[in-house]
Amino acid sequence: MKIVIAPDKFKGSLPGTEVAAAIAAGLRAELPAAELVSLPVADGGDGTVDAAVAAGFERVPVTVDGPTGEPVRASYARRGEVAVVELATACGLMRLPGGRREPLTASSFGAGQMLAAALEAGARRIIFGVGGSASTDGGAGLLQALGARVLDTRGEPLARGVGGGAALGEVAVLDLAGLDPALRTASVILATDVVNPLTGPDGAAEVYGPQKGATPDQILELDSGLRRWAAVVAQTTGSDWSQAPGAGAAGGVGFAALAVLGAERRLGIDVILDLLDFGATLDGAALVITGEGSLDSQTLAGKAPVGVARAAARRGIPVVAVAGRSTLTGGELARAGITAVYALSDLEPDPERSSAEASLLLQRVGQALASDQLARARP
Repeated sequence: MKIVIAPDKFKGSLPGTEVAAAIAAGLRAELPAAELVSLPVADGGDGTVDAAVAAGFERVPVTVDGPTGEPVRASYARRGEVAVVELATACGLMRLPGGRREPLTASSFGAGQMLAAALEAGARRIIFGVGGSASTDGGAGLLQALGARVLDTRGEPLARGVGGGAALGEVAVLDLAGLDPALRTASVILATDVVNPLTGPDGAAEVYGPQKGATPDQILELDSGLRRWAAVVAQTTGSDWSQAPGAGAAGGVGFAALAVLGAERRLGIDVILDLLDFGATLDGAALVITGEGSLDSQTLAGKAPVGVARAAARRGIPVVAVAGRSTLTGGELARAGITAVYALSDLEPDPERSSAEASLLLQRVGQALASDQLARARP
């Protein structure tokens, strides 16, 4: 029996590689003869580079600016002319010093530095995963790091990193003359499940500002700055991308990628599955195990487990999910292509203990899952 183990991370607990390893250990205890193939996945957010490295890409370390300007050690993944860049490793929420939210001043500059490093190293196809950002700067910092100049109402360049979303209210000119020339011959895939526009009630500031620490007044300030920034970019490029699906991803980094870098937006999990040649991995599989920390309504919007289940369904392969907890109904799971869920909360209802003991609990889940498979296989 061939079983493919393709989970996403359990956020705040275990990376996808360790989730897969723990499940495999439990399965192996009950099914020693089974062929187990571990292929952790991601949807463009945290863990995207790790998933690429687990699939054979080379990890490339690079020092860039964190979201508040401090140097951080990050990395991207590379194989030939293909690079996988994960915004969160440079300027995501996890990079905020002490975890202190800085909704007005956090910048996407470090993500642009990583794109520039990948281009300089010869990448000509860049998968740009943009989940988990700390900033709401419309991608202005990203463009600065790639050579663009952002000028204020006095004609002065804004400081490196723009100063975050709060500075967008002073933006008057975007000068793209110095934009990295390597972008002319490179393609950028914006990997995200976010479909929000840049501004308005469904925009980057209104929807995602609160989780980045923004107060109601700050949300209004950020949205106003993003509107001004969108107008400046439209004047420069001749097109208004502010309401395009995905423009609101990563505090507006999606907008900059679409409007200036000519990126193509695709569902993050689909991009990663293609990159990992997931279809070939499914050949001969009798079962696929996927999962993430929480199976909920956001999962149904295109997160990793649903993408994995959809790919397996095309081959007629059953899918079960493992999660820290699940709030989905049986009908929702069935429509997503998932036949059963094994939740750690059923073994350990205390969330803190469940997170701390996730590896051991996942092994127990693997054993239970294997026992259920044996029971179904019996005449």
